[in-house]
Amino acid sequence: MTTPISLTSNKAATPAVDATNTSPDGGLAVHGFAEHGHGVEGGSTKSKGVVGTSTDFQGVYGHSDNNAGVVGESATWVGVYGKAKGGAGTIGVMGEARSDNDGVTGNGTGVYGASTGGNGVEGSSVGSKGVYGHSGTNAGVVGESQDFDGVLGVSHNPAHAGISGHNPGGMAGFFDGDIVVTGDIRVAGADCAERFDAADQVVAPPGTVMALDDTGALRVADSDYDGRVAGVVSGAGAFRPAVILDSGPGGDGTDRIPVALVGKVYCKVDGTRAPVAVGDLLTTSQTPGYAMRAGDPGRAFGAVLGKALAACHDRSLIPILVTLQ
Repeated sequence: MTTPISLTSNKAATPAVDATNTSPDGGLAVHGFAEHGHGVEGGSTKSKGVVGTSTDFQGVYGHSDNNAGVVGESATWVGVYGKAKGGAGTIGVMGEARSDNDGVTGNGTGVYGASTGGNGVEGSSVGSKGVYGHSGTNAGVVGESQDFDGVLGVSHNPAHAGISGHNPGGMAGFFDGDIVVTGDIRVAGADCAERFDAADQVVAPPGTVMALDDTGALRVADSDYDGRVAGVVSGAGAFRPAVILDSGPGGDGTDRIPVALVGKVYCKVDGTRAPVAVGDLLTTSQTPGYAMRAGDPGRAFGAVLGKALAACHDRSLIPILVTLQ
């Protein structure tokens, strides 16, 4: 059984116990071991419980085979506090992990970083994400700034984006406010479409030629040279809309039909009455939902929906250039 030793010192900065090891072979100045308790414990009422300093290595080093190497706990403040007092490149707290483990992890506010002149939190990786955020029910990453950009993304590779959003089948990005673009806007789609309300019980798959009814709603075009032609339902064939205007459900909550107004779109074309060649103007036809060659200039004015980009001798889905006129 070990008998506790109680030593006191009344002089400032004078240790109650002093142990020194100056051997060039290394070794320990103080060693503490306990079978079930603390190997070494330090406590203080007004200052640090334990202080470790080193000139060329770690001031305090903790190691455990099966648990935490170092644990910090506080009832009213920070469990572990790190301060960097040197110049550029010094770090208050650093976490490092090998393989696919975590360098730093936490609960509550998992990681909190604050700085008056440098980066509050910085992440760096050679082969994976520099900073990764994930949430089961809320935002994975939130950026907020009082006087600058909330989130700033920079890529030094011209083939990759500064900010990239991905959501297969859903919205990849949402902006509540103005958008300023100083470069080109490049989109993969081929046409500019706008959503319209449809007349009751209208079935109009992509590629269908549409016209307006007396209420301004869409109906399937079914007459030759219809001056109420509105366009072609977008999304057929290999083309998808690049921009969809007036998105959202209609007044009754139903989905509305996206109609291509400008650009390239696949369209149902009837070439049985008059063969269609590349460059021919197209208009509505009596074949419901199909376009045909506008061979009568006198009737075509105001009823032209586009120009053929491929030939058609039967009833086919071909690419056209939408040019309402």
